[in-house]
Amino acid sequence: MELNSMVKDVKAAVFLSVLAVAGCASHDYPPLPTSAVQIPVTTDPASYNYRIGPGDQLDIFVWRNPDLSTEVQVRPDGKITTPLVEDISVSGKTPASVARELEQELSKYIRDPIVTILVKGFVGPYSEQVRIVGEASSPQAIAYREKMTLLDVMIAVGGLTEFADGDKATLIRVVDGKHQQYNIKLEKLIKDGEIAANADVLPGDVIIIPEAIF
Repeated sequence: MELNSMVKDVKAAVFLSVLAVAGCASHDYPPLPTSAVQIPVTTDPASYNYRIGPGDQLDIFVWRNPDLSTEVQVRPDGKITTPLVEDISVSGKTPASVARELEQELSKYIRDPIVTILVKGFVGPYSEQVRIVGEASSPQAIAYREKMTLLDVMIAVGGLTEFADGDKATLIRVVDGKHQQYNIKLEKLIKDGEIAANADVLPGDVIIIPEAIF
């Protein structure tokens, strides 16, 4: 019985050792280019145009037609309803393109409509958000802002938890239609102050922060 117990203990110790080694092994992903070195590969920040998403608050102004002007929230299905126009799909479109569509629809009822759309509450579709999961203090999806960096994201989510392994975090990004993964060093960025670890983020990025294995 004592021999069997010893064998079980050895097997358990070996199993735990393998888990520890696997947890300590770094992923073979390339580092994310820093913002000072390389412009993001999927989007030109200088030509970035915001795209509407569910939850956005839209202020729709129809010139010389106050009865047709309205303020609406984009529904979860990505559509809105306005006076004279029912169920127009707006998610994933720019405010200007939606304004042109409304003008086309309203031209059936009024002459030469001119529509302007202002986005007041920004949420955006998933393709316009940066999502942070795992060991962040407040994991969430945040709306992308022009020239947003990893440091901006970490400030928005309140940094890392005490259990986070920030230097083994990964960022998933769609590049040329394919998902690419990059190593990011969040621990070095926010705790050691290494600016070289900062990098641009892009709409649609997903940041995964693993738990440290002790």
